[in-house]
Amino acid sequence: MPPAEPRAYPLLFGGEQHEPELGHYDVINPATEEVVGRAPEASVAQVAEAARAAREGQRSWSRTSPEERAGVLARAADILAAKSAQVATLAQAETGATMGVAKALQVGVTVARLRRYAAGALEPTDEPIAPQVTAPTALAAGGLVNAIAVRHPVGVVTCITSYNNPLANTAGKVAPALAMGNSVLVKPAPQNPLAVFELAEVFAEAGLPPGAFNVVTGSGPEVGQAACEAPEVNMVSFTGSTSVGTRIAEGAGRQMKRQLMELGGKGAALVFDDANLKAAAGGIGSVFTFYSGQICTAPTRVLAQRGIYDELIGRLGGLAGALQVGDPLDPATVVGPVISAAHRERVEGYVAAGRDGGAELVAGGERPDIDRGFYVAPTLLAGCRNDMRVAQEEIFGPVIVVIPFDEEEEAIALANDSMFGLMDYVFSADTARAYRVARRLEAGGVGVNTVGRNMEAPFGGFKYSGVGRDCGSYALEAYSELQGIVWPS
Repeated sequence: MPPAEPRAYPLLFGGEQHEPELGHYDVINPATEEVVGRAPEASVAQVAEAARAAREGQRSWSRTSPEERAGVLARAADILAAKSAQVATLAQAETGATMGVAKALQVGVTVARLRRYAAGALEPTDEPIAPQVTAPTALAAGGLVNAIAVRHPVGVVTCITSYNNPLANTAGKVAPALAMGNSVLVKPAPQNPLAVFELAEVFAEAGLPPGAFNVVTGSGPEVGQAACEAPEVNMVSFTGSTSVGTRIAEGAGRQMKRQLMELGGKGAALVFDDANLKAAAGGIGSVFTFYSGQICTAPTRVLAQRGIYDELIGRLGGLAGALQVGDPLDPATVVGPVISAAHRERVEGYVAAGRDGGAELVAGGERPDIDRGFYVAPTLLAGCRNDMRVAQEEIFGPVIVVIPFDEEEEAIALANDSMFGLMDYVFSADTARAYRVARRLEAGGVGVNTVGRNMEAPFGGFKYSGVGRDCGSYALEAYSELQGIVWPS
């Protein structure tokens, strides 16, 4: 039998399927360069229609009870869990992640986030405030004035998501937004939007009313721009590069839209002489293994104290050389492809610039000998300076740069000498020093002797790494407006 024709997906908004006015474009498997499916090219007019549908959907969804919203999210989690193998296969193919990552960190995390915000829908939205004694004024009589802070949904939220983990990143936005009574207009990354359409179908099956979850896609920037600027949209939640985020923020600011921006990172990992080097190298080595370094929180800029500098370089170099690069469907594979041929060339350009700037190439640097797919070898550049491009700019690939330092103050200064401030890391056996240093780092989050995350902790960036915080109950606050109500005793 001839191979099945790749599925051409429709747009989904207002609870209905819509044929895209501009046709479809191919979504490519980064490992095989084969077509996974065909995504719809929405017109600007269709984005406007989807925004109007989201406004209508929000009016009814916001009037549902917290229990109803919790029920829909919980059912969506159960439905997705039952379809996990099917959805993981699609997510793996369009992202190029290994199957283990697709199952655990894409579908598995998505299910967990839906369940978390099913519970989150039931969290209190009213916060009592202590009464205040006020003196009489020309405006009002004095007396004891009571108050309460009440959280309301923002309205329509445009969610623009990243290509490195499109399914879980979408869930991290839409689940708390829906839990608070907002509707969402989702614009996935153009490289891999297909699993998001599957998520939309899951929500429909779970009983989410029409217009509460809407998806528009396009291969160029026009769809995302229209989804941000539509007058029906009250908030923009964006995950992606700082360059794109600043442009979105400009437009949103002109219209006074709420913003949640999770932008680029250049995570500094400060490794002190007394650190457990096996643990440090293993954690830092996640740059090579998770999404081939395509993760904004990755510890890509290593600051190594001179006493352990050579040993750490040896450990990281050995790890880079030992990891199997190749077919993500092979259980032995640890490092899959990057997202596209263009991005591979971009990463390779940074490696070349590092070498030209005087960095020592310890591992990698050559394109893997694989016939098809967009592969980059795990690469380690040592002897770097903090003013090099490879140390200052986000590469978003399996590339680690190492910079030596002598004293604690120098390490802190180097770490903070960056336009980014998303996640930093401190490795030291001296707990007091580790926490002391962490408190002085200009980053939204700091991992002490770990690259792990606590998903209830606030997540977001300082400086050009973003605006706002999500995760845990902080996400519920992010997707809500705060109203104060006062009355006399």
